[in-house]
Amino acid sequence: MNIAAKTDDEQSELLFVNFNQDCTSLAIGTRTGYKLFSLSSVDKLEQIYENENEDICIVERLFSSSLVAIVSLSSPRKLKVCHFKKGTEICNYSYSNSILAVRLNRQRLIVCLEESLYIHNIRDMKVLHTIRDTPPNRNGLCALSINNDNCFLAYPGSNQIGEVQIFDTMNLRAVIMIPAHDNPLAALAFNNQGTKIATASEKGTVIRVFSVPEGQKLFEFRRGVKRCASIHSLAFSIDSMFLSASSNTETVHVFKLEIPKDRPQDEPQTWVGYFGQALKSSATYLPSQVTEMFNQGRAFATSRLPTSGLRNVCALTIIQKVPRLLVASQDGYLHIYNLDPNEGGECMLLRQHRLDGKLGEVPGETAPHDKPLTAAGTSYASTLRRPDPSPPGTATPVPPESQPYQEVDQGAMGGEGGGSPGLGQLRLDDDNEFPPMTHKND
Repeated sequence: MNIAAKTDDEQSELLFVNFNQDCTSLAIGTRTGYKLFSLSSVDKLEQIYENENEDICIVERLFSSSLVAIVSLSSPRKLKVCHFKKGTEICNYSYSNSILAVRLNRQRLIVCLEESLYIHNIRDMKVLHTIRDTPPNRNGLCALSINNDNCFLAYPGSNQIGEVQIFDTMNLRAVIMIPAHDNPLAALAFNNQGTKIATASEKGTVIRVFSVPEGQKLFEFRRGVKRCASIHSLAFSIDSMFLSASSNTETVHVFKLEIPKDRPQDEPQTWVGYFGQALKSSATYLPSQVTEMFNQGRAFATSRLPTSGLRNVCALTIIQKVPRLLVASQDGYLHIYNLDPNEGGECMLLRQHRLDGKLGEVPGETAPHDKPLTAAGTSYASTLRRPDPSPPGTATPVPPESQPYQEVDQGAMGGEGGGSPGLGQLRLDDDNEFPPMTHKND
């Protein structure tokens, strides 16, 4: 779900934009610092925190807590982990090459370099494992499941074809290599349960969903036929029933993950039915590419962005009890759309917010008022709740009191080695020491 703005435009202030793991907040990195926004309302983009210090090209927040991992454009090899509510730096690590991506959940923090991946224990920031000599991964493409039981990491297994390597970050072992596409990978995303992974290749016409860890293909969707596209992001809904895909085109697609019901035998035959039967009977004579195309699902819903050609990141979430499609774009705007979970179709644009907080015209037309809550939307949303980082019935392990965060500067050692004690024993389990951010306490 993240995007680092890759542009040669030195006038562009926005360097990074991304949603947190449960889509409750949005983080942006700029040439002068970083900001965090709450996503609890459609009408207002409320700023949670702002830091004006240095050029931030990566900022990842841990759920709704006060922990953020940041990387600056001026020091691209150094990762800082900060407690932004206290204004303190917990630790910092330096690596042999530029940091291209950071992923984190309640158990692990992943640092992605072009040809290696570092797996940290997030409770003391120690390096548990290093995956070295990975295929060149210039875009820092990787995904980390947020589920504690299925804490999988996914990254490209090749830079020539679309292989997905699944790695178990808890048991520190490779699980499976999924041959997902013929072309190199462009996007990866786990669902909240860590049981599915969505993939797209650089060609951008087909999106596939596989089971994890088995690697079985579950769904195949066709984004388009006429033109290829650069897929920028993929995102599942909370219940894994929908999958959104944004690209360099003006159209954002939403697919529904459901198995089509078999046609009843007594249903009247139409020309479509006759065509389908003819296709099945002649499947052995047609090229496999043709039969695959007819078996691929089409978009359940779509939305149109005001502009095309910009990098962006999408998300599916629930805001004010209604399903929403969110798209944050490289030009500094957040677009919020309604998603009808029953009918699909064209998603209604509700609001466009400037991420720099300045007033001014936004591209396209902005809806003047929010659409009233529909019975269908409310009914669907009422069945969902945000994922609990810990699975039901399990207790989150509490680290020993003697395990502090460590402040480490390891130069060209690539993130390995010892370190000196840091700023104290900050524990993720202790809300008094490391509280979630709430508006009442801010």
